Amino acid sequence: MPDRLPCPPAHRAPEGSSPARSGRLAPQAALYGRDRPLPALAPCVHYAGSERFIAKALALQGERRLNFDVAADCEDGAPVGGEREHARMIARLIAGDGNRCDRAGARIHDLSHPAWRDDLEILVGECGDRLAFLTLPKAESADDVLRFADAVALGVARRGLGREIPLAVMIETHGAVHDAWRIAAVPGLVSLDFGTLDFVSAHHGAIPAAAMESPGQFDHPLLRRAKCETAAAALAHAVVPAHGVTRALDDPQAVFEDARRARQEFGFLRMWSIHPSQIEPIVRAMQPSPAEISEAAAVLAAAQAADWAPLAAAGKLHDRGSYRYFWSVLQRAHAAGSALPESAAGYFDATHD
Repeated sequence: MPDRLPCPPAHRAPEGSSPARSGRLAPQAALYGRDRPLPALAPCVHYAGSERFIAKALALQGERRLNFDVAADCEDGAPVGGEREHARMIARLIAGDGNRCDRAGARIHDLSHPAWRDDLEILVGECGDRLAFLTLPKAESADDVLRFADAVALGVARRGLGREIPLAVMIETHGAVHDAWRIAAVPGLVSLDFGTLDFVSAHHGAIPAAAMESPGQFDHPLLRRAKCETAAAALAHAVVPAHGVTRALDDPQAVFEDARRARQEFGFLRMWSIHPSQIEPIVRAMQPSPAEISEAAAVLAAAQAADWAPLAAAGKLHDRGSYRYFWSVLQRAHAAGSALPESAAGYFDATHD
């Protein structure tokens, strides 16, 4: 991995190389047309609640050795009775010079908490032009998410921001799992985040505490069902599924294995970090291997040269189905900051700042 990387990409999918460079259609235009693209999110979102830890995360992000987003936490991070002051602190940090990448968002209180509207008023009002995303926890239904989205849109309009703030929703209740497909269809949503700990605790002890960590969190049937439903609903609606935390704070290998299982077995494309030491193993587990990147670049270069018609490469048939797969590999690699072959790097020139 290079010593210095560009800031994590914004919430958009790469458009590909310009026709002027190649004289041929770029992958996104050739393979998807007007279909909604998957948001180009970094593979890790790092949660921090205190002023010191948020500032530390922003400084680490600014060094640009790893591609990750920062989520400042109004929910679990705020002291009881000090919610407004806590939200103002977060707004100040996001609006400040320390936020060099403009890839910091915030998690507000859930809709049953009296502070959730204050969170939105302060965050949208004081740093809305720089918020990378807003996350709603403990949603029970699509109606909750629509209520949240409408409140954000109203705040944006009142402020006259002239932009949409991307939204994330946590799936951690029975109702949210049941309504995951309707939730994923809400406009403006960029990620569905599965919250393991709260989902387990919502089962009144029917799921053992061991399922809050590995291997139980991946093997217990109720958790497997909920994670599969979350990821399937998200991907069907071009929304990024994000996996919850690993509780081990001093075991990078455990973090890597959790991220690997979340990616390979359940289709999650992003994962939470709750300690700086977790960021690197998450990014490493989520990004494609060098061999996958090399194969994807070679197949797409040949496909582009053939005007995206079916072809044979290394004794295998390829058509638009496999082209889309390999394009997703390159998009994940780019989002993670992986080194790309020269032929593939050109596909992303149009999105570089």
